[in-house]
Amino acid sequence: QVQLVESGGGLVQAGGSLRLSCAASGSIAWINVMGWYRQTPGKQRELVAAIITSGTTNYADSVKGRFTISRDIAKKTVYLQMNSLKPEDTAVYYCKVVSAPYNYWGQGTQVTVSS
Repeated sequence: QVQLVESGGGLVQAGGSLRLSCAASGSIAWINVMGWYRQTPGKQRELVAAIITSGTTNYADSVKGRFTISRDIAKKTVYLQMNSLKPEDTAVYYCKVVSAPYNYWGQGTQVTVSS
């Protein structure tokens, strides 16, 4: 059974920083993609950042230049460094791991940015 455990969310003032972590455990033979999504009430879950096997990264336009995704393959862990946070970054952040053909999701961690 695969489990994703997220940590690092919390309350921060605008302009501040947070670092999210997501560690995968269980039987994952190969990881294709690791990523972060976020969701606010009444809205669809949206991609924030992703990193694929080759190391290529992809970011939502709204976070480019402020957020950085990275990973530790040996630890099966993905990170999201969030700098210059804005109130509109407030959301529940979810980690996603793709091990084709399966998708695994974390339980979500709340990020709240106060103005």
